[in-house]
Amino acid sequence: MTKELRIIFLGTPEFAVSSLDILLKNGYNIVAVITTPDKPAGRGKKLQQSPVKKYCLKHNLNLLQAVNLKDPEFLKQIRSLKANLQIIVAFRMLPEAVWKIPELGTFNLHASLLPQYRGAAPINWAIINGETETGVTTFLLEHKIDTGKIIFSEKTNILPDENFGELHDKLKILGAKLVLKTVKAIEENNITTTDQTAFINSKTKLKTAPKLIKEICKINWLKSTSEIHNLIRGLSPYPAAFTELISPENKMFSIKIFSVSTENISHSFKPGTIITDGKTKLNIAVNNGIILIKELQLAGKRRIKIANFLRGFSINEKWKVNLK
Repeated sequence: MTKELRIIFLGTPEFAVSSLDILLKNGYNIVAVITTPDKPAGRGKKLQQSPVKKYCLKHNLNLLQAVNLKDPEFLKQIRSLKANLQIIVAFRMLPEAVWKIPELGTFNLHASLLPQYRGAAPINWAIINGETETGVTTFLLEHKIDTGKIIFSEKTNILPDENFGELHDKLKILGAKLVLKTVKAIEENNITTTDQTAFINSKTKLKTAPKLIKEICKINWLKSTSEIHNLIRGLSPYPAAFTELISPENKMFSIKIFSVSTENISHSFKPGTIITDGKTKLNIAVNNGIILIKELQLAGKRRIKIANFLRGFSINEKWKVNLK
């Protein structure tokens, strides 16, 4: 027996738009969309609308933006919508007073294969840790973040040179399809859930996905080629791995690095040694090989290819990098 659904959708970034779009295109009744308030951004600190808000305005959806999700007036407004299902995709932590409202529950889309990579940055950490497989999971909300009963999951491979941006875009499409599959199963009263403890045993090492802070993004040139490569692609294009170039006069220049290749070869260079022809290549020696920088960005400048960078920025092998 199918249930007539009245859905509240909660989301903020571009990752959530695909899921909202697939529900709308499949004719589901979205009685409201909740997103974060507009925030100042950029040099001018102008108020910026979230991607989800922009989508809602374009499609004339009922949009709610609450500063305080526990506000009694906001909760009253939510209850008045008589929604029987809530869906969360890339939103803030939701108070119990909100997620317990609908009779069919509240489910979340998470960009990992739970219980692995619970936390704020699962896509980044899967790449940083050198995983070759990840996926998306839908699960019912419970008190502790990302721990609820699993409804569905879907796997996908992580390619050797795939970066965060590329995997993000792949997972947002895969995730949208999984959200649709989950909604259809709930609509048909045909879901079974699995407790996450079923995937955990004494040999299971749970990996987490904490929020990315500046210290995590700094490159440690004492690490291996694969570790450095994984960090750079796991943070590209945002927030981006960074390092400092140090001139012979001991002047320091901060750069973000977006793309590299690696050579695992034996050499006699000390880690952090710069190897360059000053024209087309800027390579850095590490313990087990060489890192070949392809794209970077000098602080305050735009992202460019290495050859273009070297045309306007004179570097020789007397320069060095800040090791860690």
